[in-house]
Amino acid sequence: LKMQKKPEKIKHFKIYRYDPEQGGKPTMMDYPVNLNECGPMVLDALIKIKNEQDSTLTFRRSCREGICGSCAMNIDGGNTLACLAHIDDKPTTTIYPLPHMHIVKDLVPDMNNFYDQYKSIKPWLQRKEASKDGKETLQSKADRAKLDGMYECILCACCSTACPSYWWNTEKYLGPAVLQQAFRWIDDSRDQFTEERLDQLDDTFKLFRCHTIMNCSKTCPKHLNPGKAIAKIKNRVLARH
Repeated sequence: LKMQKKPEKIKHFKIYRYDPEQGGKPTMMDYPVNLNECGPMVLDALIKIKNEQDSTLTFRRSCREGICGSCAMNIDGGNTLACLAHIDDKPTTTIYPLPHMHIVKDLVPDMNNFYDQYKSIKPWLQRKEASKDGKETLQSKADRAKLDGMYECILCACCSTACPSYWWNTEKYLGPAVLQQAFRWIDDSRDQFTEERLDQLDDTFKLFRCHTIMNCSKTCPKHLNPGKAIAKIKNRVLARH
């Protein structure tokens, strides 16, 4: 018996295209995709388009499991990970790179400033003295639980690039992702540089450009709450004055 072929289920993906080396203005290109021959996620559609329709389409991707943060982009107006974004039933999906970032090409933003800001908070355990027995530094279960909701951050930058304060002050304001990572070390009972970390963040722009708009917490694809972490840093800083 012959298998009856399913009728095509076409969905259109309008994708931002821009190549600085070629010059010209950014454009939007339309790609029709038969969903009956495509995986369920937006990243599946992008890979299918690149493999079958336009090999010049450029985007980042790696794990396809929501772990690496590479495929962060703006899909239908919201920042998210393409590998976690289900293809919906609407006839068209619009895809842009993360907003208010310099673009390397197409859906690839320049992350250098973001990573430099992350480096500036010294995101590693700092000790003034080694453990007495020469073994690892232990912490209680209660202290370890304080890190839940922060260590899971994958630095995809969805939250920072959804923040108007970060759009306006990208060079000076650290942004929700980096500030949440900063608090992850401030609140770590094993770290002995808490005061130095708070000193570094006690700044009109680095920390207090946050106006509690909360776009960061709404858009996080890992369902974290950077806004809460920033509020706790503010409280710790203000308590010192």
